[in-house]
Amino acid sequence: MIADTTAHQQKAQPELVALFASDTHLNPALPKTTEIFLDFLQQHARHAPALYLLGDLFEYWVGDDNIADSYNQMIVQALHALQEHGVKLYWIGGNRDFLIGEGFARATGAVLLDDPHVIEVAGQRIAITHGDAQCTDDLGYMEFRQKVRQPEWQQAFLAMPLAQRKSIIEGFRTESKMEQKQKSAEIMDVNNTAITALFAQTRATTLIHGHTHRPAIHIHDGHARHVLADWDCDTTPTRGGWLALYSDASIQAYHHDGKLVTETTISD
Repeated sequence: MIADTTAHQQKAQPELVALFASDTHLNPALPKTTEIFLDFLQQHARHAPALYLLGDLFEYWVGDDNIADSYNQMIVQALHALQEHGVKLYWIGGNRDFLIGEGFARATGAVLLDDPHVIEVAGQRIAITHGDAQCTDDLGYMEFRQKVRQPEWQQAFLAMPLAQRKSIIEGFRTESKMEQKQKSAEIMDVNNTAITALFAQTRATTLIHGHTHRPAIHIHDGHARHVLADWDCDTTPTRGGWLALYSDASIQAYHHDGKLVTETTISD
């Protein structure tokens, strides 16, 4: 089923350059989401020159030594097969899987990118990022993020036994869910000043990110900010999808079933 994904290409003639996805939060508790994501790799991503995964592919990642886990191995093998098929695979870590490292890169064939990263297409600069670094109004999260992104913290954490790391991560997840119930949606969204600073830093004309689970197109001083959808196909209504970038620098959103999305454009 690639007809829907390539409909834009057939109509306007630009070539497909890349697909972007994030926030699938894959884990064994979401079997339908897992199935549909694997179908996305087989039926859609394999026809793209490149796939950019912008973080939170996994619900959590405790270290590359957990690749041997049967579920993780299934996802890693699917990504490796995609790369072997000729699709260039790129990765930016999210707040759930920032501990992915060179072991994962070797196993999948993915290129690990710095956050943010800039792609140049048709004279346009497109910045990509996970998006959590721009949620600067959430002071508690920003403090936590700064701590766990320190090389010293990561080295100490990864030195712990695997079972201990999983227990600690589960504690983080439980605490995070409790805190989110007490936070407003605005606090957990990106900060406009931080977005403006990112545009200035990258000199980008367009921005693509995930993390907030609020798919839409926002306009900032004439620049477009595309927010990726999160995935959950195990509940109703189902959620999920990806963005497609074409050779004329146009961007189109697709639902997880491959159908075109009519986005709402919001001026900020």
